[in-house]
Amino acid sequence: MSPTLDRRRFLSLLGCSAAAFPLMTPMSFAALPSDNRLVVVILRGAMDGLDALQPYGDPDLAGLRPDFDVGPAAGAIDLTGFHAMHPSLAPLRPLWQAGHLGFVQAVSTPYRDKRSHFDGQDILEAGTAGEVPPLTNRDGWLNRLLPLLPGATGRTAFAVGRDEMLILRGNAAHSSWAPDARLDLAPATADLLLHAYHDDPLFRENAEAALGFAGSSAEDEGRKTDALFAFAAAQLRQDARIAALSLGGWDSHRGQPRQIARGLDALAGGLLRLRADLGADWDRTMVIAMTEFGRTAFQNGTMGTDHGTGGTMILGGGALRGGQVWGDWPGLAESQLLDRRDVMPTRDVRAHAAWALHGLFGVERAALETTVFPDLDMGPSPGLLA
Repeated sequence: MSPTLDRRRFLSLLGCSAAAFPLMTPMSFAALPSDNRLVVVILRGAMDGLDALQPYGDPDLAGLRPDFDVGPAAGAIDLTGFHAMHPSLAPLRPLWQAGHLGFVQAVSTPYRDKRSHFDGQDILEAGTAGEVPPLTNRDGWLNRLLPLLPGATGRTAFAVGRDEMLILRGNAAHSSWAPDARLDLAPATADLLLHAYHDDPLFRENAEAALGFAGSSAEDEGRKTDALFAFAAAQLRQDARIAALSLGGWDSHRGQPRQIARGLDALAGGLLRLRADLGADWDRTMVIAMTEFGRTAFQNGTMGTDHGTGGTMILGGGALRGGQVWGDWPGLAESQLLDRRDVMPTRDVRAHAAWALHGLFGVERAALETTVFPDLDMGPSPGLLA
């Protein structure tokens, strides 16, 4: 493809990238008549679950990622003797020890094959069974949950940020607030720009210098995330009982070690801020951090990973029966990988979200498997709640 066509393609995709990887972090709230609280964090860009939760006990991991530092010997925090969490999550070790942190391995939405961020995020937030929701009349699984909660009144939904979140879109009314008007170039958009001009050495060199491969600094990213979690905590201490927010920048096609460390640093700081600000309400709170899909089991030629399938959920909160890793491990031998490239999903990510809603708010299983998450089989309870 010629540079001209590449540039035209980039300009056409830039708008899509801005929509799929929001420049600002959106957040939503719902007010419910319950003392239990739920925080859903969408990790946009496909977090690499094999890096966040490293199955270093699998003998095939090192061969798939020879240039990545994995396991306790490389500074990761040992959890089970088979799993270790990324060093950037080290501040969360006390939460793990207290049973307030856990992970779910080898999970995915029903979405397969095409591995599109746009479709993957839509399906994750819509909670559907694999079909991409239509552009019109889209609604999200948290919005479909609200009518099932008797007495839900007040601020039914509160969105924060430039972009609406599909997860709370629907018939339930909501307000919005933008905490930051800065127009930083999203990391995924910067990556797309550099890819489009890969064969134009002069532009690529100037673009790399201008972008600095970063967008905003890690310190800026941490401050933004801290502020968002602090704002969420303030609402949850009042009448809000459900908060949904998103964190971008997880699309690590190149330079993954630096990029994922930055994202996990910010996430860890946000979770600790949430716990500190919630005080005693932390004990009635569950956090679900989920992403649209995982990444390839093997590293690519630019010290990154590409779009995959099976991924990892990060769970937190005082209402969690944590200190454990849920889910069946499928293995990383070539014959055990999906399409010989991805972690094989062993359970629907929606099932764990559904069991959380059942335990926190008492929603009946039949309604969860049809109304909230259409065509879901929740399967046996994983025992997420304390």
